[in-house]
Amino acid sequence: MADFARSADPAVQSELDRLHKLSPGADVLGLERISRLLDALGRPQDRFPPAFHVAGTNGKGSTCAFLRSGLEAAGYRVHVFTSPHLVRFNERIRIAGKLISDDALAELLREVREASGEIGPSFFEATTATAFLAFSRNAADACIIEVGLGGRLDATNVIENPLVCGIASVGRDHEQFLGTDLAGIAAEKAGIARLGAPLVSLAQAEAAEAAIVNVAAEVGATLLLEGRDWHSDPSLVPALPGSWQVRNANLAWQMLQAQHMLPVSAEHFRSGLAAAAWAARFQRLADGPLTKGIETWIDGAHNPDAAEALASLLACRSPMHLVLGILANKDANRIVEILAPVAASLTFVPVPDHPHHDPKALEARFGGRLAASLEDALAGLPAPRLIVGSLYLAGEALARNGEQPV
Repeated sequence: MADFARSADPAVQSELDRLHKLSPGADVLGLERISRLLDALGRPQDRFPPAFHVAGTNGKGSTCAFLRSGLEAAGYRVHVFTSPHLVRFNERIRIAGKLISDDALAELLREVREASGEIGPSFFEATTATAFLAFSRNAADACIIEVGLGGRLDATNVIENPLVCGIASVGRDHEQFLGTDLAGIAAEKAGIARLGAPLVSLAQAEAAEAAIVNVAAEVGATLLLEGRDWHSDPSLVPALPGSWQVRNANLAWQMLQAQHMLPVSAEHFRSGLAAAAWAARFQRLADGPLTKGIETWIDGAHNPDAAEALASLLACRSPMHLVLGILANKDANRIVEILAPVAASLTFVPVPDHPHHDPKALEARFGGRLAASLEDALAGLPAPRLIVGSLYLAGEALARNGEQPV
């Protein structure tokens, strides 16, 4: 599915539009195009601060947020590259703690476009090059880089000397690119491993774990595996709710402990966890135009594993009325099957500006209600309400409620 973005800044939007026209119009995997593009830009990846590289199916974004919060609590300046954004494209690139400005972003996008020539990078490859160029020109102590899709052939995997690599929870998603074999998916994720860099991984299903062990051995990376080499500390509790976030926080802590260039004390890490935020991860919306003072939450769960984790959290709470919109390339039936038993009601909506499962087809199978928009879905729906099924839908909810991640 094509990756694209919009901006309220005319200069940024102009460059985004031009880059989109140059791209193949869909996600593509492989390192040839991004390597050529970065070569044309003077190899900015060689002028990075020390890099933490994080892969995984679910939880990699939260792990990045916990790495950042711990490092910043210890006084370090940190660059961050994540995807996708929720409201503003700028959310993808954080420079020394702050979202990149529109002026700087427009100029960097222009440079990347002009260097693209006949390369024809995908939109994500151009985004990656933009972030790397920004990182190379601004001082910081560390950078945190989230894999976009997979690992081995992801555009971010041009990093040759990461400080530490990490693997969050591995499951099935993006099957059109990674297949359905869990061992094969895990091997792709583990493809970020490098000789000389510790590879820290959460415990995985048996087949996935075996694949990660094999890849680490082939590369010569030192593998630190949960349950074998380290154990989660249940007292490392982040501000984000959910038992899975405790494991993500422990993954971040173990990644920090696996390196010695940027020491972070347990006291600083706990302080950072208490303040860590990651939008659209069971987040309560503020009072605004969309919520109208009624308790409303959003969550970006968009695959069966994420839905399972969310269902375990919802089972411990009062039933919530779910508003669901699910992208066309996701397993909508399985997601709804998992969430329906813990829902007070179901309302199906489209995901604006993205190919999505037909709400009518989902309503025909699972019952519930149909709505043409989030506003229609929430009209008359009592508290508590939860908008779920897609990060893009969560971003739409934030935008319509007048909220922006900062």
